[in-house]
Amino acid sequence: MKLVIAVLLLAVPLSVVAQSPSKVLTLKKTSSGIVIDGAIDTAWGAADSVSDFIQLQPYAGKDPSRKTVAKVLTTDENLYCLMICYEDKVHIQDNTGKLDDFGGDVVSFMIDTFGDKRTAYKFAVSAGGVRSDSRLLDDARNRDYNWDGIWFAASKVYDWGYVVEMEIPYKSIQYDERLAQWGLDFDRWAPVATEDIYWCAYEANEGQRISKFGTLLFEQFRPSVKGLNLEVYPVGISKATYLGDRSYDFEPNAGIDIFYNPSPKLTFQLTANPDFAQIEADPFNFNISRYESYFEERRPFFTEGNEIFMPSGRQRNTGFYRPLELFYPRRIGKQLPNGAEVPLLFGTKAFGRLNEWEYGGFLAMTGEEDYTVDGVQEREERATFGSARVKKQIFENSSIGLLFVGKHTPTNDYGVLDIDGAFRGSTWQLAYQVARSFVNDRGDYGGSAGFTMFSETWITLVRGRYIGQDFDINQVGFVPWRGTWELTAITGPRWYFEEGSIREMLLYFGPALNYEKVDSYMDRSAVLGFNMQFRNNWGYEITAVVGRSKDSNKEFDSYELNLSSWISTSAKWNASMWGGYSRTYNFARDYLAFYSWGGASFNWRAAQVMEVGSSLNMFLEGNPEGGIEDVTYNARPFISVTPMNNLNARLYIDNVYVRSTQQFERVIIGFLFSYNFLPKSWIYFAVNEVRDRSSEYAQTGALLPERMHVVDRAGVFKIKYLYYF
Repeated sequence: MKLVIAVLLLAVPLSVVAQSPSKVLTLKKTSSGIVIDGAIDTAWGAADSVSDFIQLQPYAGKDPSRKTVAKVLTTDENLYCLMICYEDKVHIQDNTGKLDDFGGDVVSFMIDTFGDKRTAYKFAVSAGGVRSDSRLLDDARNRDYNWDGIWFAASKVYDWGYVVEMEIPYKSIQYDERLAQWGLDFDRWAPVATEDIYWCAYEANEGQRISKFGTLLFEQFRPSVKGLNLEVYPVGISKATYLGDRSYDFEPNAGIDIFYNPSPKLTFQLTANPDFAQIEADPFNFNISRYESYFEERRPFFTEGNEIFMPSGRQRNTGFYRPLELFYPRRIGKQLPNGAEVPLLFGTKAFGRLNEWEYGGFLAMTGEEDYTVDGVQEREERATFGSARVKKQIFENSSIGLLFVGKHTPTNDYGVLDIDGAFRGSTWQLAYQVARSFVNDRGDYGGSAGFTMFSETWITLVRGRYIGQDFDINQVGFVPWRGTWELTAITGPRWYFEEGSIREMLLYFGPALNYEKVDSYMDRSAVLGFNMQFRNNWGYEITAVVGRSKDSNKEFDSYELNLSSWISTSAKWNASMWGGYSRTYNFARDYLAFYSWGGASFNWRAAQVMEVGSSLNMFLEGNPEGGIEDVTYNARPFISVTPMNNLNARLYIDNVYVRSTQQFERVIIGFLFSYNFLPKSWIYFAVNEVRDRSSEYAQTGALLPERMHVVDRAGVFKIKYLYYF
């Protein structure tokens, strides 16, 4: 059991900030043209402006050390934002970067276009002119960085500071055209001072909240742009796959992606003959538990708009409470035991909202695929996957929803039906989820719940989960813990220091229970932890767990000690370190022993256009006699070069070294070139090569001596171009 709350605390600084009076900025219309180039056009002189920003970090509630001015204007077609940031030129960090991936000085413009005080768009631009966009969800408790809009921005650095201009076409966002005002906020991050300032004031023990946004008031204007709102992406693909013996298979192909917004509140997404392969290999995963490993979904078709299909209650940057993953897109077009992927023939989505309702639907079809496992011929059947979701906002900032996920094959039906929701206050959230699975006519129940409260002097976190013995959703979701239930509750004081290098401290403690039917035993543990954070962006956490457990008919005293630290005190580099020691059951080796792990990661901006870094991991397995059975090492160094904004070349090498064999057991070499030459238009070129020491046979069928050899090599060239109507 690992309790993760440090990152959450990083995202939610401590203090008490008085609620600011309601802030209003009037949106005025201009007929003058505005050129997006970072120069301040004369038209901006007629715009309403704000400059009364307030710190959230490092000294919550205090005035900023730097002046910032924000203005907003509109035409019939576009919304414009101007931010003027005063700063000594030598302190401005205007590094190159790519969409949603950059650092340095940054400003953000956020709008709640439905007035629901729960969701908002966020548009961010760096001093170097790099863009990032996302959607704020659940009153800013979560972020959807997979959302990718069509908008334009530019920045320009001056001797006295820098200027950012943004242009957001109304037809590229969804909004309620009946409203006379939207929610509004601005943000500026100044890394030289580790200073994060907002236009609106927030209670620092809870962080930013959409429900406390200011107001963007329309002056004799309502956005009402009507158009086809149609995005068409022809996709050209050319793939070369290594077949062995110096021969390759070349596969030219083409597909098409379509986005259609028949109204500002509805989106259709369609893909035909898609290429859903991941460009970069998953990170190495070392697993000694009895349950399968989880991997994040990275394929754009499945990630865009996917938040509508996720149960309520998930909170950004915290691993303490996570609702059951009932829709796990990696089950679709999945990788088979022989390494082949199930072909995905067709996919479509629809999602939108109507007043206080959100809704979504998903449909995908996969083809047949034959494969061999241990000499036995198997077949993955043709299948249809579907999901439907409705969610209603209640009590202003709470929600309740219904979710269905299913899979149909010629011989079987699989699925799950779920009711979930969340009740929210300004400092607390209570989320719940109840689900029923089915495999043909069999099924069972599962559910989860979580309560989080962060007051100014105390925290309380409670989570629980129940999974029935026959709750089987392995064909559509990720819930491998069948026949289990757990309950964990921790609480404790938190201290905030208004001055000095220490920002805050936290002490937490509580019980943890975990029952597994396979062992007919309830594990019992006690948790004790301490967290400290400093104002210059570094901190550490220590967590101890001791108790009594049982696995594979062995009852034993269990314990675990976790240590972690994070350092981000410089704009040029950041790092994190972690480690732990435990006494637990090793299911990979089928015995009880100690298990230890350690690791670190770092990123260093070696030049304005180049970044290098690596992750480093060590996994140490003990044996029942108390000695070391084996040690596995994994590293993933990389170099990333961005000679100009939105053009990037990245090379990484993922390797696995095992002490007992004294050799590398696997090496993955990956290269990716990407160029975002227009909004939502990309050129990709990727090469991946996998080498390992798996069994290798000569053409005669004879088994060759073990050696490191190529098991997979592929190159992909892909171009995706947006036609926008």
